[in-house]
Amino acid sequence: MRGIGNNWKGAALMMAPLLLFLGLCYAIPFFGVARWSVTLPEPGLGQYAVLVSDPLVQSVFMRTFRICIAVTVVSVAAAYAISVVWVRGTPSQRIFVEFCILIPFWISVLTRAFGWVALLSNRGLINTWLQAIGVISQPLALVRNEFGVIVGMSHFLIPFAVFPIASAIRSLDERVLLAARGMGASRTRIFWTVFLPMTRAGIVGAALIVFVFALGFFVTPAILGGGRSVMIAELIYLRIFQSPDWGLGAAISVVLVVAVGALMAVVMRFVNPRRMV
Repeated sequence: MRGIGNNWKGAALMMAPLLLFLGLCYAIPFFGVARWSVTLPEPGLGQYAVLVSDPLVQSVFMRTFRICIAVTVVSVAAAYAISVVWVRGTPSQRIFVEFCILIPFWISVLTRAFGWVALLSNRGLINTWLQAIGVISQPLALVRNEFGVIVGMSHFLIPFAVFPIASAIRSLDERVLLAARGMGASRTRIFWTVFLPMTRAGIVGAALIVFVFALGFFVTPAILGGGRSVMIAELIYLRIFQSPDWGLGAAISVVLVVAVGALMAVVMRFVNPRRMV
């Protein structure tokens, strides 16, 4: 028991600098923003009442969660296919996938957003090519809407979803797959009844990472949405720097942080990784 106590003390001492850093850089500014939400422009909970009653704010919240759910589904599905090839593909396939995963990290989010504008705009490469071969007669609305935002955000977040899924796939016991194959199961049945359930923990982790990241996106929705698909982060920016309505912007920020914390708590509480193996 004394050894366990010493281990806990040692772990606490090692974590103390990190906790102090997090407190100084995150907790103190957050409490400052929370104070703004109940003091500006006047003391009270009026700004939180606006969040409940203002149709504009409610529509932005609904749009944000709708886009984040779509981005999560698209990113996790694409990341799963990429992870399977990365972990279980041929050496040449693995090298190619590694380049596809790592190269996007070297390109800024601003550059990627404008690249998608060049591809998806009315005079972009995709519409120009489709019109040239006669598939369409009028340009498709691929940008300045939710579709363009989903495409740009998914492209940015797919690499972040690959790593937890690939880790789960690497931890698979190959003997289980061999046993299923020896029992006469087809490849499709092995995938749906053995492979996919045993990698569910990686899928849940990837979905949580993508969803939380997507909630705070600003640059990509602002550029690809063109002001027509405003999300929460852009609304906070508009309220603080253009209105200015610091109290409402602070209240939205507090609600967003609390929502992310509650989501993570629910996932950690009810999703037990041991049950997914």
